[in-house]
Amino acid sequence: MTAPDADSNARLDRPVFFSASILLGLLMLLTVAFPQAMDALFASLQAGIVTNASWYYVLVVAAIFVAVVMFAVSGYGSIKLGPDHSQPDYGFVSWFAMLFAAGMGIGLMFFGVAEPVMHFINPPLGAGGDIAAARQAMTLTFFHWGLHAWAVYVIVAMILAYFSYRHGLPLTLRSALYPLIGERIYGVAGTAVDVFAIVGTVFGVATSLGLGVQQINAGLNHLFGLPVGTGVQLVLIAVTTLLATVSVLFGLEKGIKRLSEINIALAVVLAVTLLLAGPTVLLLQTFMENTGLYLSEIVGKTFNLYAYDPTDWLGGWTIFYWGWWISWAPFVGLFIARISRGRTLREFVIGALLAPTLFTFFWMTVFGNSAIDLILNQGGQTLAAAVAENEAVALFRFFEYLPFSSVLSMVAVCMVLIFFVTSADSGAMVLNMLCWRGTDDIPARHRVYWMAVVGGIAMVLLVVGGLAALQTAAIASAFPFSVALLLAIWGFRKALAVDYSKRQAMLAATLAPPVPDAQGAWKDRLASLVRYPTRAEVGQYLVASVRPAFERFRAELEQNGIKSVVLDQRADSDSLRLEVWHGEELDFVYEVFNVGYPLPHEALVGNESGRHAASSQYHRAEVHFTEGGQDYDIMGWSENQILTDLVEQYERHLHFLHVLR
Repeated sequence: MTAPDADSNARLDRPVFFSASILLGLLMLLTVAFPQAMDALFASLQAGIVTNASWYYVLVVAAIFVAVVMFAVSGYGSIKLGPDHSQPDYGFVSWFAMLFAAGMGIGLMFFGVAEPVMHFINPPLGAGGDIAAARQAMTLTFFHWGLHAWAVYVIVAMILAYFSYRHGLPLTLRSALYPLIGERIYGVAGTAVDVFAIVGTVFGVATSLGLGVQQINAGLNHLFGLPVGTGVQLVLIAVTTLLATVSVLFGLEKGIKRLSEINIALAVVLAVTLLLAGPTVLLLQTFMENTGLYLSEIVGKTFNLYAYDPTDWLGGWTIFYWGWWISWAPFVGLFIARISRGRTLREFVIGALLAPTLFTFFWMTVFGNSAIDLILNQGGQTLAAAVAENEAVALFRFFEYLPFSSVLSMVAVCMVLIFFVTSADSGAMVLNMLCWRGTDDIPARHRVYWMAVVGGIAMVLLVVGGLAALQTAAIASAFPFSVALLLAIWGFRKALAVDYSKRQAMLAATLAPPVPDAQGAWKDRLASLVRYPTRAEVGQYLVASVRPAFERFRAELEQNGIKSVVLDQRADSDSLRLEVWHGEELDFVYEVFNVGYPLPHEALVGNESGRHAASSQYHRAEVHFTEGGQDYDIMGWSENQILTDLVEQYERHLHFLHVLR
């Protein structure tokens, strides 16, 4: 575990922390004191939303999905979530495992069998229990757990990661509103947004924890005969909270990352085992057909409100899901943003939208179609009755029809537990980041505090019967957040347009010294190409040549009444930075970094090898702009050549500002 530095308390956002804690306490008191009244209030609120605003929820999710696709396939897709020179912090497998565990892992365990069977028994249109109902059941399941669901998470994560890693804003929800309210995100408005995110995250994780222990309880009852009841579930919440607290204390690398990798491996093994043990050919066929039906009907399903054939099914399923995904988006989106630095928008969408969707489709096919086949063709009507009575036992009753059912059930219980631990763990991380200005390097007592809050709320509400009310409240909270999210998407598009325009203006970046100083300078240029400087040599060059050039450029700007400054960015003089201030418009930044790289093959190093006997690296003086590294080296350029490049790059920047006006 990494110890926080000595002044870590200075980073605590006290207005956010105390406001959220007090508001949660008041809401809990109301829910405990008046559980029936609160339940009735939220139920009527949800009914009103379904009756009067279902069209709005459908429109919002459709707009989010279209926006995500457009950002990925357009020229904006090459923009990175971070500086241009940044690289992903995590490999694809670890990244995928963490975002999947935080986003939907536990939901697939709970609904993998239950939802397809419930749609099969009671579809929105037509009679249940036949081939048409089976086809409709899988299409609807794919629709609820497919591209639209992940798009909601992706858009929030994309916006937060972009403004945090590329523009230096705090990694909290308030940063999504920067294009709309500017510096006011650091005031009351920003505090209110982060408090809202904390309350929504606590509600979402607490209700998920409280409702999810019902499935763990059902599994343990199936395996060991453990009684199903509130007392047992309270113990299970306490155990899950304790495990999540331990994981939180270990941090992202040793906690969430490792548990997520373990669970995704178990998920793959379990799904492949069921594929091979069940009707393999049928499952492969239905996987292809389900995917095709989903894609062919995606537009119709997206906008289907059953206006010509009204049904309560829409509010109980689709609108419920859309509200749930939106209400969870601040939590899951912020967590995904935390682990996604360094990827381009296009890579991010492929990894966080398409890959999880395909895995979800495979999972739902293996579990859902296997269960439907048992009911439809193998006399498994008791499974249908069990699911209709209690969806929490669906997975374990399904395993009864398979070989080694006890082993499968034990693996499933372990997976459910780990998924709950990772969800609670990532939730606590997000809560801490919201309270600590976007950092998760915080004192241990604060990590424990939020886990205790989440676990305590889940336990109290389980006792007083307030989980359903809190769940409904979380869904209802999606309405105001969706309005803010649509505005944030609009602002994000504007920011991307500015970024893209600047990239286009800078495409002609100079890679060679712009002006030779004298006749025969080609020899000097060739000598610089076959030379591999040491770190000390590049550092000396920054002091002897780059700084004087920067100072001359700054002095000339001062003569013209333009403010600028030359900064040593690092104590060891490994970076020099020139900033030209443009008031309300974008400043010009030209920075030179001392960057090390592994030496090439000895055939290229030639006579230089003797100078690098003690080191396996050579260094470059690389140019960076505001948006990151530009991949060209100015080591060996004269002051005049550096000044010429400065003028050219400044001219491009001024042209870019002209285009924006």
